[in-house]
Amino acid sequence: MKPLDRILYFAKPHQRYLYLSILFNILYSVLNIFSVATMLPILGLMFGTMERVDTSVAPSYSGNIGDYFNYLKDLAYYSIQRSMDQYGAVQVLAVLCAITAGAFLLRNIFRYLGAFLLVNYRVKITRDLRSAMYTKFLNLPVSFFTEQRKGDMMSRISNDIGAVDNGIMGSLVDVVNSPFMILTSLVTLFFLSPELTFFSLLVFPVMGWIISVVGKSLKRQATSAQEELGNLFSLVDETLKSSKIIKIFNADRILTNRFEKTTQRWQNFAIGMSRRRELASPMSEFLGSVTILLITWFAGVQIITEKSMDPETFLVFIAIFFQILDPAKKLSNAISSIQGGMASLDRVSEVLDYDLKVGESASPIDPKGFHESIIFDKVGFSYNPDGGRTVLEDFNLTVYKGMTVALVGQSGSGKTTVANLLTRFYDVTSGALLLDGINIKELDLKKYRDLIGMVTQESVLFNDTVYNNILMGKQDATQEQVYQAAKIANAHEFIMGLSEGYHTNIGDDGGKLSGGQKQRVSIARAVLKNPPIMILDEATSALDTESERMVQLALENMMENRTSLIIAHRLSTIQKADLILVMDQGRIVEQGTHSVLYSQNGMYRKLVDLQNFG
Repeated sequence: MKPLDRILYFAKPHQRYLYLSILFNILYSVLNIFSVATMLPILGLMFGTMERVDTSVAPSYSGNIGDYFNYLKDLAYYSIQRSMDQYGAVQVLAVLCAITAGAFLLRNIFRYLGAFLLVNYRVKITRDLRSAMYTKFLNLPVSFFTEQRKGDMMSRISNDIGAVDNGIMGSLVDVVNSPFMILTSLVTLFFLSPELTFFSLLVFPVMGWIISVVGKSLKRQATSAQEELGNLFSLVDETLKSSKIIKIFNADRILTNRFEKTTQRWQNFAIGMSRRRELASPMSEFLGSVTILLITWFAGVQIITEKSMDPETFLVFIAIFFQILDPAKKLSNAISSIQGGMASLDRVSEVLDYDLKVGESASPIDPKGFHESIIFDKVGFSYNPDGGRTVLEDFNLTVYKGMTVALVGQSGSGKTTVANLLTRFYDVTSGALLLDGINIKELDLKKYRDLIGMVTQESVLFNDTVYNNILMGKQDATQEQVYQAAKIANAHEFIMGLSEGYHTNIGDDGGKLSGGQKQRVSIARAVLKNPPIMILDEATSALDTESERMVQLALENMMENRTSLIIAHRLSTIQKADLILVMDQGRIVEQGTHSVLYSQNGMYRKLVDLQNFG
């Protein structure tokens, strides 16, 4: 989707605000001209240049649209003259001033209403755009986040959308207001003096061309600045997560230098962008000043030599022309801001348009539970199908319901990849993965994942209470069900010992808990979900012996009557597995039970002996 089409797409539900704003801005523009035009008879009365009007015959309209403005002018002067004859010039002057004041009041009320409605329009579009991007983050495959920097994604949803809001949406007020103001002013100027109006318009095409050149260079600078800001966010994210390593290796100087180089590059781009943006305003102001001087010269010739224009008409002409300069200046600044915002909109669109590599079938099938088996049929996988290293090759495995299957092998042998394929974090490159005889690509993805629970080596917890972290496994669970899940995970006792029990906030990434405690909360969350298929990805490898014993007991409780896939480094935890697969470089090199594999004196025996376990 093109960037501007995307803005229009998000704007569609809120168009009523735009239409009402346009209405009020039209009224504002008309009253703005009317309030200035009423100064014409006021100045004529003050300067004594207004000639007496014959009130014996009322003005008549010829029917020619070109004469309509002159008819209104004659009618106004006819009415003023009659009022002057009846009430006197001073009283009429007071009434005209009151009418002008009322016009100024109404025009500013309409201006406020138009701007207020546009603010609603702008903010609601920005909210929807940010919500759409967050939803996209939730739907993006795991592969996206392994390829992209998290800091850059944070920059896009915060700074880039902020730049879209300020640069594009923030300029909407001027983009909507200014054309109406310019158009109504030009029409009025044309009726006041066609020759002077045509003369004054000579400089506008030049102004537009110069501003467009500045705007294009501004977009290039803004793109580079936003990319550097993404790099800066990534560096800050890494620093906050790696503070212990930075301190123990005294790496602060390295990171400071890296940060300084990034901020220096961002500074250069930001200064260049600001320089070009600020150039638009004085440039348009200078061109406007030149235009005023040229108009003054041209009008002066008409007044002094040709006597074809009244002084008060010239003053009103200049006043209305000045009404054009301000919206023209705002419009030029808005165009420059929009060019800068377009760079950020391109970066936002890049995420929103990202092709979901793990997609659903056009007519997905509801799996309706797990009944028979999971089959890996000649599965092959590569993270980069266009020539990348093959991670799995000709992988065949049948897991019947209720079985516990363990995957062992050295790092990089493809164990975690098997789990990633089963969860559909990635799709197989070749072969097929079947659930009860149906290719999982044909299944409804959300309902398929409802059948799977997962406990990983690194416990992923949220900055919330223990209760809410466990509740994520099943949002409609009762308190008793949450407590029961915690008891199965051997977590209830330590949770009750926390300062506020289940309602204790565990901090960012569960930082207030020990490794074993975090893992047991993760297990409780998986238990509460109560899925028929459970994946354990090295769930105890990062724990001490005591914590491992507690977690292992919790895992055994959880795996009862479930189909389990275990990825393990500590082979002592998989003795009871129904089937153990030994993997090497993406292939199964040995398979069997613990006793069978140990007696074969193969790779599994070597791995066991290395861990002093027999």
